[in-house]
Amino acid sequence: MMLQLILVLVVMIPLLAIVLDSQVGRALASRLERRGLDAPSDVRWERLAYLEAEVERLSAEVMRLDEESQFVHRLLTERIDAEEGRLPPGGEST
Repeated sequence: MMLQLILVLVVMIPLLAIVLDSQVGRALASRLERRGLDAPSDVRWERLAYLEAEVERLSAEVMRLDEESQFVHRLLTERIDAEEGRLPPGGEST
């Protein structure tokens, strides 16, 4: 029985160290620290500010993607217009 307990402890210590040193462990620790320092109402304001910043970032990203889409559409349209005047490969004019 004692040997099993020692074996479990020997295996658990490195596993716990790996988990706590991972990104998940660090995120969990920072979240616990923030909750301990802030009042509950402060957490709401912090979350609201974070969400507003994310909405602004995503809006800018959508605008950028829209501009890229318009650019690609314009390039493809110009390419199709340019290819209409050419003969297909191996084709002969009569």
